[in-house]
Amino acid sequence: MTAFLDLPSGDLDRTVRFWRDVTGYGISSTRGERDEFATLVPPEGEPHLRVQRLHDGGPRIHVDLHVDDVGEAADRAVRHGARRGTSPHGDVVTLRSPGGLTFCFVPHHGGDRTRPAGWSNGHTSLVDQVCLDIPREQHPRELAFWQELTGWELRRSSEEFHHLTPQQGMPFRLLLQQLGEESGPVRAHLDLATTDRAAEVERHEGLGAERVARHEHFTVLRDPADSPYCITDREPETGVLS
Repeated sequence: MTAFLDLPSGDLDRTVRFWRDVTGYGISSTRGERDEFATLVPPEGEPHLRVQRLHDGGPRIHVDLHVDDVGEAADRAVRHGARRGTSPHGDVVTLRSPGGLTFCFVPHHGGDRTRPAGWSNGHTSLVDQVCLDIPREQHPRELAFWQELTGWELRRSSEEFHHLTPQQGMPFRLLLQQLGEESGPVRAHLDLATTDRAAEVERHEGLGAERVARHEHFTVLRDPADSPYCITDREPETGVLS
């Protein structure tokens, strides 16, 4: 699985610099017909964060699912309720979940999982989770859809949160959050795991993040493109709440 930061041109440069500094990764050269794609490159392991320049619309997160047979995977997703979208690249199929979240199937490739990054005060952190933000009326169908699509075990953490446990070595967990709002489109945000939430939040604020809210096990921030994301108390190596 790969997560994409989809960014309008006006937000691209400063937001890419922010996420480069947050993760400690490098940035690849641009690629694509209009230089619209780039990759955040970790010092070791398989890259799992990428950037796409948008030509319309606001910032968002989407995921690419890497599979052996793109056509077969897309047909199966449609049977479970997905809708096909425009696919500008021949080896990519773009779809939307029943609640409207964009995702893509791309040809399979694999590699070693990225290691957490270490910081000056001794703590570590890793972007390791994509959280789907789901209005109440969409929630049951989205739970069923993503469990069927991935085949991962669905576990309930609370009334608000469920998570899908991936195969060992996968770069991301999927968290499914039921929002307080009744209706609207499904969207997504990134979560980081860290061994010291207070230090990690302070580091992000120094890089330009805005703190929004603090909860028992996670803190909500906004990046320079005004997109929300969370820093959590989960352990970066295991993804388990510490």
